[in-house]
Amino acid sequence: MRRTQIFIFFFLLNTYVQSRAQNYSAQDTLRGSITPERIWWDLVYYDLDVTVQPKAKSIRGTNTIHYKVVSPNNIMQIDLQPPMKLIKAVQDEVELSINHNGNAHFIQLEKKQNIKKIEQIILHFEGQPKEAINAPWDGGFSWKKDYNGNDFIATSCQGIGASVWWPNKDHMYDEVDSLQMKITVPKHLKAVGNGRLRKVTKNEKTASYTWFVSNPINNYGVNINIGDYVDFSEIYNGEEGNLDMHYFVLKDNLNKAKKQFLDAPKMMKAFEYWFGPYPFYEDSYKLVEVPYLGMEHQSSVTYGNHYKNGYLGRDLSETGWGLKFDFIIIHESGHEWFANNITNKDIADMWIHEGFTAYSENLFLDYYYGKEASSEYVIGTRKRIRNDRPIIGNYNVNAEGSSDMYYKGANMIHMIRQFTKNDEKWRGILRKMNTKFHHQTVTTQQIESFLSDEIDLDLHSFFNQYLRDVRIPTLEYYIDKNLLHYRWTNVVEGFEIPIEFESNKQWQWLNPTVSWQTKAINSSTISIDEDYYITTKILKK
Repeated sequence: MRRTQIFIFFFLLNTYVQSRAQNYSAQDTLRGSITPERIWWDLVYYDLDVTVQPKAKSIRGTNTIHYKVVSPNNIMQIDLQPPMKLIKAVQDEVELSINHNGNAHFIQLEKKQNIKKIEQIILHFEGQPKEAINAPWDGGFSWKKDYNGNDFIATSCQGIGASVWWPNKDHMYDEVDSLQMKITVPKHLKAVGNGRLRKVTKNEKTASYTWFVSNPINNYGVNINIGDYVDFSEIYNGEEGNLDMHYFVLKDNLNKAKKQFLDAPKMMKAFEYWFGPYPFYEDSYKLVEVPYLGMEHQSSVTYGNHYKNGYLGRDLSETGWGLKFDFIIIHESGHEWFANNITNKDIADMWIHEGFTAYSENLFLDYYYGKEASSEYVIGTRKRIRNDRPIIGNYNVNAEGSSDMYYKGANMIHMIRQFTKNDEKWRGILRKMNTKFHHQTVTTQQIESFLSDEIDLDLHSFFNQYLRDVRIPTLEYYIDKNLLHYRWTNVVEGFEIPIEFESNKQWQWLNPTVSWQTKAINSSTISIDEDYYITTKILKK
């Protein structure tokens, strides 16, 4: 057995032993961890060239990876999921040996990899990629038809990973600095990718569309959209100047889109106010119609909400406020700040994407309809919280946490806003967050520390309660002779957060702990502020 194969064998054996107790496979670990075959090289540039063949539901192409050597090694892990095939890998015109192991492919490099040097490798791939049955939740290619029988095709791959259709380093920790993507399709169709359109080349039977992304981008944010598109655009005068906003829709939906997509500049105005400048001015903003619900692909947000307000016409909060906006335009565009600008380093921390973006829905309402409307909306979404398992998933195995990362996460963040006691301060914190972590991959610990420092409040036990536990804190209290007795129960060790209550039409603060405390009040009843996602229990004297 070659030295390379021996090393890989023992690495796989070790990861299998570590993950078996948690019912994760060695493949899960290879997909979800920063392996020795990943960490030694840093992504610089992808040059992706893909030909899409709708009749065969197949694709073929090359991905030329430019990378910087950061430590000595000569084995490179590339990810590509079956039934896609990595046909060959070439460096300096030398075809390299590949050890295929499920979704992971270990390439033996022949030349010495010198530290700090930029190298490149060309990957050739082909196959029939996994077809998405319930996009965007299961991921893959959506091969559909439009009203007129034309091919209507799109990719979506959050969670399952971009390696479901093209070869790359498929881990969130390392974002490529820039990317070019050439998409070749049948001549009568148009192809829309991320960033800006650089070139269109038409041949006898095909057309090639070359798109360029000048900013760092996560792999799952890279997408292909193909259809009988028409487009329209506008210039938005934003915080960093003129922003190009482009819209690609099916021909038959043009008039509906021109009306419904008025929410896009409204979104931009609200979110630049709350979060700071749109993070990708150089690459423009696009809203692209697709045959599934939608996804936050960077600078190429996809849309399939049937030109209805709410979520497919429904108000997820059941308060009425959810019908004031198109859910997909607002939510998926909110991800440009939280997912595409600030990106989780491990998918276990996906609440950073979904919690803040679900919270952005009520900030949109706050901007246009006021604070009371936004509070009613986020409180209304609590009925969708399951408290089935922790929001944070297991690390290093590509495992998400509970779907409560959306609305439990949003309500948790809504509580943090209350702790600041000042809405302008809170707005400043959100904007500073997008500046401090601009175009970075981050951990939960970094976000926790940032918020604790900015608010000047130790939120350690608070995050443990809401991110790592399923219990909802209970405030137990009773009133005896105008003396309020109160404490926390059903909480993690050391849990302490302030809350507000009303007594005699005056709002006051409490700082409960797990021990009984008292506070003099001039009332026989109190009301707890509903902005806090807790339960209450009134005890008998």
